Amino acid sequence: MRTHVIVGRGAAASRTALLLAEDGERVRMISRTGGGPDHPLIERVAADATDTDRLTGLTDGADTLFTTAAPPYHLWPEQFPVLSASLLTAVIRTGAAYVMLGNHYAYGPVRGPVTPDLPLAAAGPKGRARARVWEEAAASGVKVTEVRAAQFYGAGAFSVFSFLVQRQVLEGKLALVPQELDLPHSYSAIGDTARTLVAVSRDDQAYGRAWHVPTSTLSVRDLAVRLAELAGAPEPRLEELTERDLTLLAFTDPFWAEMNEVLTEPGHPFVVDHAETGKRFGVTATPPDDVLREVI
Repeated sequence: MRTHVIVGRGAAASRTALLLAEDGERVRMISRTGGGPDHPLIERVAADATDTDRLTGLTDGADTLFTTAAPPYHLWPEQFPVLSASLLTAVIRTGAAYVMLGNHYAYGPVRGPVTPDLPLAAAGPKGRARARVWEEAAASGVKVTEVRAAQFYGAGAFSVFSFLVQRQVLEGKLALVPQELDLPHSYSAIGDTARTLVAVSRDDQAYGRAWHVPTSTLSVRDLAVRLAELAGAPEPRLEELTERDLTLLAFTDPFWAEMNEVLTEPGHPFVVDHAETGKRFGVTATPPDDVLREVI
């Protein structure tokens, strides 16, 4: 029986754990709270992944170490190096294959389709933090790959859409969005993210490079309208947050101060190219309406 360790307990981690367990593979989920789904083949452990010796002991004997974990958004530059160093050390010590869940911040601003072979040219602190995680792992000599997701949506997702749009639309309230409302934008469903993580982990030839999670590309307004129609909610009311709005909100919560770095360039769509993932692994994007029905 194959055995895997997953660091993290969020929606992507939980869905990945369930996919592996349902295939008869044993999973140990590690998080500070010891959370995760109930399944006979899933063991939930409360531990701090930055405790390298403890993490190494929990990973010893595992075929694969998946990580979906990330520090609080505004602390990425300070805390990501500590977390990633611990994870990489555990992999080096145990010989487990290493599968990282990342995103597209490391590419920096891109005009045109975002392909997995683009240079990691981000200049901002969060983008550079993400880039260093991959660069250090890739240079270490371990068996490693990174699965890069776009903005999450779906049941259990935590993202700009789920945090600032989804609940407001379902409750018929005004949604204030730090994103251009009518520009095409790529979204990765939680389920598709988990399926990509599992598929990539099982292909020995997939290691040594990054892969993109399949996406659906539509505007935030289109996504909100679909959600409202499926839920029988009123027509969505959306307004775009201005740079001044974000500056004022930053006085109330450090999350808002982080948004300027990761917003797409004004007037430019954000479109992810995931053709290679579909061709190699047969993983395709779930239709948006099916994802939103699950949310509802």
